[in-house]
Amino acid sequence: MGFFSKILDKLGLGDAKAAPAAGQGVDQGAAATQAGTTAAPAAAAAASAPSGAVPVTDVVAQLEQKAAANPQKLNWRTSIVDLLKLLDLDSSLAARKELATELGCPAELMADSAQMNMWLHKAVLARIAENGGNIPPDLL
Repeated sequence: MGFFSKILDKLGLGDAKAAPAAGQGVDQGAAATQAGTTAAPAAAAAASAPSGAVPVTDVVAQLEQKAAANPQKLNWRTSIVDLLKLLDLDSSLAARKELATELGCPAELMADSAQMNMWLHKAVLARIAENGGNIPPDLL
């Protein structure tokens, strides 16, 4: 299992969670309500998706709920380190370099951790969106 697969697994996305479990939409709706957002469009899209289509998961609501429950002030919207911490994954430089390599980060960005982190944050959010996560366009 690659590092990015761990991210998808923590969010309930990807091959490991391709088919939503019974009642999962209800849980996501409750999570979205607690986070102050609505999961109805995402739940409706998932419910009306043809078989074989990637179901939409309300990732924003999940992450906002985790951030609200976390004692640290983690800004997952701009920081790859905070996003990884929020998902209880290794956020060390070595782990981030592994993830950047897995996602195809250009070599010139790998030499500068700040540049790599910015690229990595955008790449991770884009790949989450490709795998059924509802990432707002302003974060992509």
